[in-house]
Amino acid sequence: MLLQADQRTKLDESNDALFYGFPRFVNHVDDSFIQQLTDLYRERLKPHSRIFDMMSSWVSHLPEELTFEWVEGHGMNEEELARNPRLSHYFVQNLNQNQTLPLADEAFDAVLNAVSIQYLQYPDKVFAEIYRILKPGGIVLISFSNRMFYQKAIAAWRDGSETSRVGLVKRYFQSVKGFSAPETITRPSTSPSFLRMLGMPGGDPFYAVIAEKLEPLVKT
Repeated sequence: MLLQADQRTKLDESNDALFYGFPRFVNHVDDSFIQQLTDLYRERLKPHSRIFDMMSSWVSHLPEELTFEWVEGHGMNEEELARNPRLSHYFVQNLNQNQTLPLADEAFDAVLNAVSIQYLQYPDKVFAEIYRILKPGGIVLISFSNRMFYQKAIAAWRDGSETSRVGLVKRYFQSVKGFSAPETITRPSTSPSFLRMLGMPGGDPFYAVIAEKLEPLVKT
């Protein structure tokens, strides 16, 4: 088992729908993190491809100059998703209650998850679904910093270090047969601690774990 029962627990075990019931039209990371994420998307995403933006909100941080065939959004607050100009369509679903995505097999070229992976209680099941909906050769980009809604993050994330969280996301990929070896990007904050406390630009560390769905083996 990927996570033990106690590792899945949250300090606030109430229904997530209540916590996310009102919209938060704010950025949960600083400008430096957002710029690094947009640059990563610019580098790794292909124009005119199909994107699934999982656990999204009112902004997706996609490069403005890139046009995509379809961007499917998912999240927990309909008002936030309705405000997101990059989404072609969206749906609301609590992945901690239902991990089955209402999406077709091999329908997407890329799956994105920005600063939300820490809230998944059943990441093994969710990553199996990510694998199912991803086209062979498709890419998954999971990005995160050190911020979180502490009461809603799972214990395995909440109690870990930044380094151990990178390893945890790698294990999520490794729990599903058929992903490539995860690639990691680790950029700890270089700002002095007192500037980070003040929320100055550059204070948020940037982490990403990336993998591809391997092409199916060709039988000879």
